[in-house]
Amino acid sequence: MKKLFLAIISMMTMMSCAQQEQPAQESAGAENQVIETILARRSVRAYKDQAVPKELLDKVLECGVNAANAMNAQQWEIRVVNSQELLNSTTAAAKEAAKGTPSEAQYNDPSFKNIFRNAPAVIFIAHKPGTFTQVDCGLMAGNIMLAAKSLGLGTVCMGGPIASFVNQPAGAEFRQKLNFSEGYEPLICIGIGYPNEEPAAKPRNMDVIKYVE
Repeated sequence: MKKLFLAIISMMTMMSCAQQEQPAQESAGAENQVIETILARRSVRAYKDQAVPKELLDKVLECGVNAANAMNAQQWEIRVVNSQELLNSTTAAAKEAAKGTPSEAQYNDPSFKNIFRNAPAVIFIAHKPGTFTQVDCGLMAGNIMLAAKSLGLGTVCMGGPIASFVNQPAGAEFRQKLNFSEGYEPLICIGIGYPNEEPAAKPRNMDVIKYVE
């Protein structure tokens, strides 16, 4: 009887170990949502006429400020503009400043709404110039765009509106409205909204990857 009892205990132990190993084996072959989101993210330049709820923006921005950054200095600031009135007035000022320049042509596009790729909301990221702060802000932008994708939103990361308007004399009034802290400079902006297109994936060159042994 004692031998039978020991045999049963041994069998139960083996079954328990097998059950513990099973999830690990399954997870190794299961679909990974993080990887799927990274590979599915695309730059979106067409958006639905639909506002993004604040709770979704809050979650996306929380993911942004949780990005890796040098020495955890967090020398970045974020401003969100979802006021259509402000986006329209900013676009009008940019259009006026672009008269007589090659960039004026974009305003003649029938689908044109604003200089931020027609996005209904725009996230502006500023940095305190330093050795690694541009890298830090790039990591933040990556987190924001991936978080947005996972929540069914589309994004496009832009430097053009910053360089051609926001940081120029013509954009001084708008820059003042963003009210970044002294010493911080606008670096990049991210258009965000519900996508109205599904861009195809562009080829990526995997040959740039080399293992050093």
